[in-house]
Amino acid sequence: MRVLIVEDERDMAQVLKVGLEEENHLVSLAFDGLSGLEMARACDFDVIVLDVMLPKLDGFEVARRLRAKENRTPILMLTARDTVPDVVKGLDLGADDYLTKPFSFAVLLARLRAASRRQDGQPTSLLRVADLVLNQATMEVFRGRHEINLTATELSATRSEQAHSHATTANKAALNCLVLFSSVPRIRHVFVPCLL
Repeated sequence: MRVLIVEDERDMAQVLKVGLEEENHLVSLAFDGLSGLEMARACDFDVIVLDVMLPKLDGFEVARRLRAKENRTPILMLTARDTVPDVVKGLDLGADDYLTKPFSFAVLLARLRAASRRQDGQPTSLLRVADLVLNQATMEVFRGRHEINLTATELSATRSEQAHSHATTANKAALNCLVLFSSVPRIRHVFVPCLL
């Protein structure tokens, strides 16, 4: 599962990232609401873990803006704000689930799995950048209608790059969403920006 974590507390973000990666998830981090919004718009994620109290743009506004642009990626709000009005506001603005801190990591994992299942009945397995698509389920890469044949090592590097995207701007997020390899034998690494 490809997860975007939007969390301004870097220690907490790192703990979540390490824990999710140990469970074989691909994790990208954003440390403020504006960067999180830009990354969510630039890349396809299976789920977004979103704090509420964020600099630049709070989590409520991030959720509202994503839903206003018809982004249907499941959102799990993970926050210390635990009052009933906060929970109701988060859910009404488009969050699919709301978990308060402190929390059980096992419960977080279960809720992420549930949120991913609810998205159109099955988790998203396609990562897109412009006309480039990586199907994570089949590990096939396409540019438009043409398949790009990659070796197992190249596919592994592609997934690794996706997992280690630490961009904080839309441009960096777009560049790090997907690493593709050219069909020219001597040119193997090509970063492909996507149009926002």
